[in-house]
Amino acid sequence: MADEIEVKLTVNGVLRTVRTHAFKTLLRMLREDLDLTAAKEGCGQGDCGSCIVVMDGVAVNSCLVLAPQAEGSQVITLEGLANGDELHPLQRHFRENWAFQCGYCTPGMLMSAYALLLKSSQPTVAEIKQAIEGNLCRCTSYRTIIESIHAAAQELRSRRDLTKAASVNE
Repeated sequence: MADEIEVKLTVNGVLRTVRTHAFKTLLRMLREDLDLTAAKEGCGQGDCGSCIVVMDGVAVNSCLVLAPQAEGSQVITLEGLANGDELHPLQRHFRENWAFQCGYCTPGMLMSAYALLLKSSQPTVAEIKQAIEGNLCRCTSYRTIIESIHAAAQELRSRRDLTKAASVNE
């Protein structure tokens, strides 16, 4: 077809070449062409945050990004956070603190939090709130979400400190 294009991008650490329609969004390409279904379509207008993924280190509403715009990008979806069977600290703390109910918004919420932790290892509560302000949750309290992000940040910071201490002692 004339409207098909080839998009090359790295998704969850794997270089991918996707033959898709030029008018398709990144969200649809991830879900339909790559079978990565964690990101959800909520509003289709970038208002709810259910479709957030991390593209080149920044949280983006994948429903607003056209597939061709992702050419050459590095995209991380919720499927890319865990390390095999080991959940990422964000995922684990969300689960342990019941920071979700229906779970529809959770992938986008986690990816917004992940993007925040990429740039700030010690975010304040105000920074956490700002990072997730584009994520709407109608089921649960934002309090447990904020606490979970804060706990994950502390854990990741502790891991880095232990790694630094171990390398100094060698």
